[in-house]
Amino acid sequence: MADHTGREAVAAVWRIESARIVGALARYTGDFALAEDLAQEALAEALVTWPRDGVPRNPAGWLLTVGRRRAIDAFRRRSALDARYAAFAHDLGEGGIFSGSEPTDPAREAEDVLWDPDQIDDDLLTLMFVSCHPVLSREARVALTLRVVGGLTSDEIARAFLVPTATVQARITRAKKTLGAARVPFAVPPPEERTDRLGSVLNVVYLIFTEGSSASTGEELIRLDLTSEALRLARVLTRLVPGEAEVHGLLALLELTAARFPARVGPDGEPVLLEHQNRRRWDRAAIRRGRAALARAGQAGRGLGAYGLQAAIAECHAVAASVGETDWERIVLLYEALGRLAPSPVVDLNRAVAVSMARGPAAALPIVDELAATASLPDSHLLPTVRGELLTRLGRTDEARAELELAVRLCGNDRERAVLERKLADLDGS
Repeated sequence: MADHTGREAVAAVWRIESARIVGALARYTGDFALAEDLAQEALAEALVTWPRDGVPRNPAGWLLTVGRRRAIDAFRRRSALDARYAAFAHDLGEGGIFSGSEPTDPAREAEDVLWDPDQIDDDLLTLMFVSCHPVLSREARVALTLRVVGGLTSDEIARAFLVPTATVQARITRAKKTLGAARVPFAVPPPEERTDRLGSVLNVVYLIFTEGSSASTGEELIRLDLTSEALRLARVLTRLVPGEAEVHGLLALLELTAARFPARVGPDGEPVLLEHQNRRRWDRAAIRRGRAALARAGQAGRGLGAYGLQAAIAECHAVAASVGETDWERIVLLYEALGRLAPSPVVDLNRAVAVSMARGPAAALPIVDELAATASLPDSHLLPTVRGELLTRLGRTDEARAELELAVRLCGNDRERAVLERKLADLDGS
């Protein structure tokens, strides 16, 4: 029982405090990669010590102290007896790291020498900027962010994205080596770089949420572990950079999208399309939070950015009593604005869906046909799905069947594929 309780305590403390621990160690060592390694070593030692000796009085301080001791060892091995080593070693209580033991100087225990309350927010913000540095690939940014900011293990990240653990570990290792080779400092970037770098951070959080809200592969439509982590990261960002409109816009988008999750999946896990969802099951508290965040986004800048515009579209759905009563013309206008601000084939495809609802399938089909002609989404099931739906509504059954068959072949999610197969069966039975 003690072993189980100790491991649960390690997991809980690590999930809550890991980002602060890595951030504090990075600030003290000046080396992000080393700090992450030191934190992992402290975690490994906790997994052995806590189940055996009990949970220490100050779990986060215990991990920090172990990490700092390992840093001292690392500098000693490098014969780097410089000012950093002296600062780390100064007045470190010899007994303080052990569970239940008495430190050399008990008065110092309450005064956590590694924990500077005025630096915590800065450390977290810096950690997010470093883990989402543009020198890294998109996959590396996501893996590193989930690892060092989210506190997820390599196994958890691998399960989340349905890739081997070794692949995740390799991405994280390469990412740390890349940051080291590029000599990326552990610091918030200067003002002239901050906007672009913040965009990278927001994009990573958005990617994590998107993968969770519509899983690209696997048996589950929604991965709540990923969406919850993305929401947590977005909330942290709104506290760290409250003056940035797009931070609030992203949080609004995530809250308003997540609000529909309770109605998006049926009892057996099958997807429920928007027109069939029971809107009374939508999370009204999440909708209120999302609308409040969207209002703050509008007040913080000179107009909504890309995330804010998507949140405004989600708000149109959230306040409508039904699909028929949704303000589709406003959604079309919002998608047009989004297309000018952040053009992409997916935006155009979503605009086509909105046009079909506002003005009919015949008005939307040319938009989709142009996307198909330019092969804008060659490996996505979304384009043939939408085109098949429009052709079905126009009575062009044979063409619709061909599109839906293509969508079935391209769809990687088992639940979504089942919905497409039912649509195909309904088409054949009509």
